[in-house]
Amino acid sequence: MKIAVLGTGLMGRPLAERLKSVGHTVIVYNRTREKADPLRRIGIAVAERPGDAIREAECVLVMLADAPAIRSVLLGDPAAQELAGRTVIQMGTIGPGESQAIRQEVIAAGGDYLEAPVLGSIAEAKAGTLLIMVGASPEQFAQWSGLFREAGRDARLIGPVGKAAALKLALNQLIAAEMTAFALSLGLVQREGVAVEAFMAVLRESALFAPAFEKKLPRLLARDYANPNFSVRLLLKDVDLFLREAARVGLNTANLEGVRPILAGALAQGLGEADYSALFNVVNPQA
Repeated sequence: MKIAVLGTGLMGRPLAERLKSVGHTVIVYNRTREKADPLRRIGIAVAERPGDAIREAECVLVMLADAPAIRSVLLGDPAAQELAGRTVIQMGTIGPGESQAIRQEVIAAGGDYLEAPVLGSIAEAKAGTLLIMVGASPEQFAQWSGLFREAGRDARLIGPVGKAAALKLALNQLIAAEMTAFALSLGLVQREGVAVEAFMAVLRESALFAPAFEKKLPRLLARDYANPNFSVRLLLKDVDLFLREAARVGLNTANLEGVRPILAGALAQGLGEADYSALFNVVNPQA
């Protein structure tokens, strides 16, 4: 199949590499071209304009940062004119209402649309083991299930467009909440002189343990936030999307409103493009 990938950032690039490795013809577009150019070395074409990539493809995978970026790249003129007869699969994290609105615009342009946000990081994207949540009709899900199996180890139909987007926000809210909570506990352990390994040994054996704690611990201990799997900037964007959606449906978001200033504080420290484990610097500042 000929597949266009719009957006070659942290997740878009390994996704394009994965699809090429399983036999698809892949053409990519990225607003910052330098981020896409390395893909040429493995036989992936790099388009000058998004419309050029869309024109060459049967299916368009969108892995862009937010809804404004999607509108600019996918629905701008003349790219939108190339959507007729093509399927757009939106794989980034956006709000349910945003996804539904983009769907309507894609359909108005003569295309088809479904959402398939993913859970996982760069390693999972390269290995094809992402968790994929699909917002689509049952017919669309069946049509594209083969592609989902190549990109992920578990693709699930959540419901119509908007439902998978809501589920992805619910999961990303947990990322922010878990990391700030773990950073706070680790900070107290360190400042009280308790051995970190003693803390982790008890935590691992308890119902409180989450694998992300183990995965991120070396970064926190070394305060090394380079080469991110998920940046502070994007997590803050997702927290804001969650807060907006939660307020719309009448949820009490006081706990997450307490987390947001920590994310904003990391951004203010110049850590916006760092791994989100950099929240530790705000929760437990160095002397």
